[in-house]
Amino acid sequence: MDSRGSTQLMGTKNICRRESALHSEVEALRWAMENMLQHSTCQTFGTDCKELIAMLKDPQAWPSFATELEKIETLLICFPDFDIIHVPRAHNQLSDFLAKTARSFHRELFFIGCSIPVWLPRPPQV
Repeated sequence: MDSRGSTQLMGTKNICRRESALHSEVEALRWAMENMLQHSTCQTFGTDCKELIAMLKDPQAWPSFATELEKIETLLICFPDFDIIHVPRAHNQLSDFLAKTARSFHRELFFIGCSIPVWLPRPPQV
């Protein structure tokens, strides 16, 4: 998102199931950060996962995620004004649609862009 909170880029990727939903959230943030380094100067990320935000604020409190958080901490060096904000799922329908669509694909899916591509099914109410 930009400094006004407007979405600049969105993306989705279907990844293998992880140990838990929270592990998947961490993996998704890492993927998004790596891709933003290539596509945008984006500094603000949004998530509907409050636990992910708590992890980033106090990584030592989450020892079972040490390896994953170490990767994110390395990426944080590239984002001098990094911020992650909570966006309730009810206000995040497009992201929720992209995540559900990625899970339903039976082949690899990787997308980053400013709008939903024509080859993805249209969201019900976006």
